[in-house]
Amino acid sequence: MTINDTLPDDFGRSFIRGLRDILGGAAEPLGDLDRRAGDGDFGTNVRTAMKLADRNIEDSEPSSYREWVTAMYMAWLGVGGTSGPLFGMFFRDLAKAADGEDAPTLAQFADALGAGQATVQKYGEAKVGDKTMVDALDPAVTALRGAVDSGKDASSALAEAEQAAVEAARTTAETVARRGRASYVGDVAKGVIDPGAAAMALVIGAARAAADGGDVDTAWIG
Repeated sequence: MTINDTLPDDFGRSFIRGLRDILGGAAEPLGDLDRRAGDGDFGTNVRTAMKLADRNIEDSEPSSYREWVTAMYMAWLGVGGTSGPLFGMFFRDLAKAADGEDAPTLAQFADALGAGQATVQKYGEAKVGDKTMVDALDPAVTALRGAVDSGKDASSALAEAEQAAVEAARTTAETVARRGRASYVGDVAKGVIDPGAAAMALVIGAARAAADGGDVDTAWIG
């Protein structure tokens, strides 16, 4: 491991606390996207997950990366519908990036992100282009792994992954859904960003912000 492969010691705390604020603040526009292209419950699901995350954090008082991310994955598993279990299983894999008290290396985080993608695709049965969270997750994993292989520092590598995820999420507005609730409405969902893809892009953004201390832009969601 080199210094460029190191994530901050408090990465887990910064990542999950930041993500809680980002997703909580974006719940309304995410819900609006889902009302326009799905069954309209995603905003409520996000709010429920963030409230459960708050409760889990208060009850468990996490200190390690794995404990912080576990609080988030348990929160999503407490949410109904399709998004709750899928995001829950995704964060469960992400929690496995590190064990013990240390933060994961950037390479470990990239591998865990890839494992999360594989799990989401296995149980959600979605492919790239189906207008789901996978559309943002796949390019993020590819970009992050490429940056790791190139020896880029954590901030730069995660920034590349975030940019790839945001661009891909925005592109979902041009496609017709083939999986999920949005697939039931066909062309009606055209022109609307997939809320799951948008939320996944915010997850990657929160990871980048935890590495460099910056902010995450949510204005592009709507």
